[in-house]
Amino acid sequence: MHWLVLFGTIVLAWILLYVMALPEGLRAAGRIYGADFLASLCVVTPDSAGFARIAAMWALMSAAMMAPTALPALATYDELSHSGQTRFGLLLAGYMVVWLGFSLLAAAVQMALFRAGLVSAFGDSMSGVLSGGLLLLAGAYQFSPLKAACLAKCRAPLGFFMQHWDEGAWRNGLRLGLVCLGCCWALMALAFVGGVMNLAFMGLATAIMVIEKLPDLGRWLTRPLGGLLMMGGLWWCLSAI
Repeated sequence: MHWLVLFGTIVLAWILLYVMALPEGLRAAGRIYGADFLASLCVVTPDSAGFARIAAMWALMSAAMMAPTALPALATYDELSHSGQTRFGLLLAGYMVVWLGFSLLAAAVQMALFRAGLVSAFGDSMSGVLSGGLLLLAGAYQFSPLKAACLAKCRAPLGFFMQHWDEGAWRNGLRLGLVCLGCCWALMALAFVGGVMNLAFMGLATAIMVIEKLPDLGRWLTRPLGGLLMMGGLWWCLSAI
């Protein structure tokens, strides 16, 4: 039953994102006519929505994008129920609390960037330097020791849980969430380049993060992806000069 609830929640989150996402034509019109045009159509923009709604939007994105990447770890934990007591709900709650914290921070950053005129009402960058800088940051992070350490734990969830089993489900969930945050925060930050609530970006980013955490395929993706992101960031920065 808990797996049905989890998968149902993921599907519902993606359905809600689909309903909330704006068509590309309307996004293009918003870029031309500005936030006032969108507000006149009752489209939620950061200035009219306020921090709470923007944070809720990021929380929905995090749930839809990050829960699928944790499925192998969650399945491993569930299998351990045959050898000891497990509390699946507490583990998942701890995991999502970490991403709720990320959502609050991301919403605050989006509000600040919007007020500074660096991102549009959709959350996508209006500055070539900002876009290039985010791509360079995400690309460089793919080669960092911290990224490698976090990926190693995500790719070997059995060893991770056995190492921290005595801490209980809640703390294991928090720890798993922090490890996943260490893996994926930079790629999630690229939403400001691809467009917050852009379904194409969210789908591609989710697929990349899922594959990257797989023990075999992921090893062939991390560094080449970092190189591509850094080349894209360098090109974007040079184009903005």
